[in-house]
Amino acid sequence: MRIKGGLLVICMAVLPWARADAPFDPFAAAGIDTSRIGQALPADLTFTDQRGQTVRLGDVLGQRPTLLIPLYFRCPNVCGAALSTLFSQLQPLRYQLGRDYRLIAVSFDPREHLQAAREEQAKLQPRWPAMANSPELYLLTGSAANSTALMQALGFGYRYDPAIGQYAHSSAVAVVTPHGRLSRWLYGLGYQADDLRLALTEAGQGRLGSLGDQLLLLCYHYDPHTGLYSSRIIVALQVAGCLTVLILAGFIGGRLRQERRS
Repeated sequence: MRIKGGLLVICMAVLPWARADAPFDPFAAAGIDTSRIGQALPADLTFTDQRGQTVRLGDVLGQRPTLLIPLYFRCPNVCGAALSTLFSQLQPLRYQLGRDYRLIAVSFDPREHLQAAREEQAKLQPRWPAMANSPELYLLTGSAANSTALMQALGFGYRYDPAIGQYAHSSAVAVVTPHGRLSRWLYGLGYQADDLRLALTEAGQGRLGSLGDQLLLLCYHYDPHTGLYSSRIIVALQVAGCLTVLILAGFIGGRLRQERRS
């Protein structure tokens, strides 16, 4: 299944060598292939983080759940808002970056290098200094081959439109298990802190969160169409309420028919 909803965005870029042979369709170019959920991400891909260190993806993804957001750092449109939204929703969680989860923002623009990642970190530091300076935050750039391979493994679609000099791509956050497997997607900018908490708890596979957090997952289910968690209890109560009304209506109707016969 390919999600073409969520938040489709067009981001500025200047790639003078790019050419298009057919009319550009941003909705066909961008989207998320949810059939990749459950699959392992390529562990041997290497990237450069904001500290200038070469990191192996498999080493970064190990030991704890990871939030991974595909974007590019010098995007003048929604990419910055997507990262700010993620930090804002993570701030009130009792889960802590480094102790409970890791956070990766990876650029799919191969023209971006170390300086672009450092500029992004500098933007985040005034408002979220603890998270922006955490050793478990990775702002990654890499070669075209490696970034393309990772986006394909994630099922994350993006494409450059040379006619207007912009990228078309979706805004979403991938949730990855400690074993490096894609667990969930949270789409757009509308997810809440509770969605992140439930997604991290689920990706933690019993090793993250209290017993209450684990039990809460029994009351909520993940909707792959919206990328959010909805309450099973609310749905069950709605169904039960409808059934109650129908039963009462049938009972009252039956009594009325009996009285008319009498």
